[in-house]
Amino acid sequence: FYVRRLRKIMLIAGVDEAGRGAVLGPLVLCVFAIEEDASDRLKQMGVKDSKLLSDKERERLADIIKHYPHELQIVSAHEITEYMKKKISINEMEAEKIADGLKLLHARIRNIGAVYVDSPDPIPKKFELRIRKYLKGSAIENIKIISENKADFRYPVVGAASIMAKSTREKEVLDMKKELGDFGAGYPSDEKTIEFIRKNLNSPKLQKYIRHRWETITRLKMTEIKLEEFF
Repeated sequence: FYVRRLRKIMLIAGVDEAGRGAVLGPLVLCVFAIEEDASDRLKQMGVKDSKLLSDKERERLADIIKHYPHELQIVSAHEITEYMKKKISINEMEAEKIADGLKLLHARIRNIGAVYVDSPDPIPKKFELRIRKYLKGSAIENIKIISENKADFRYPVVGAASIMAKSTREKEVLDMKKELGDFGAGYPSDEKTIEFIRKNLNSPKLQKYIRHRWETITRLKMTEIKLEEFF
């Protein structure tokens, strides 16, 4: 019912990701849509960038806003590795996945007037052009794209996308931990994660969750080779 009603009015979309810098597990992108004049409603709910929320508050909000139209792109560690093998940057990969999400969401609700994007490129216009390249020939190739650094702090609709992306990645991480054990947060800055990878680097069940072309993993592999040579 909610989606049918939205077809009568103009929507805006927000885009953000979670897990970009992780060394284990997926990167999750969300394209989230709401009525053009509904930003205040999101603010009143307490919607903001997920990094500014406690885990409990983030999940409370995710449970509320999940009923709004959105598309999730879950990019596995294996897929990220394959992109990197082809010398495709993480920014380029994100742009392609954002375009995919926008096209899928547009096919469902068909009245997205503009999209606000948190740009990972230091020059936001460059990221806009990356996305447009993958929208070419689609029904929304001329959609208005507002690409800005720190857009997740400025626009509630991007904050909503951030919440949904982070909530989804955390669920993916919990599933991983059921299989692998507790590896921490999955980021290079987490000592628990690095120690877990070091101890289990050659474990067959860990391989599909590792971003093998990440610099952190390359260094750990080189350390392991040198230690083997030493002994």
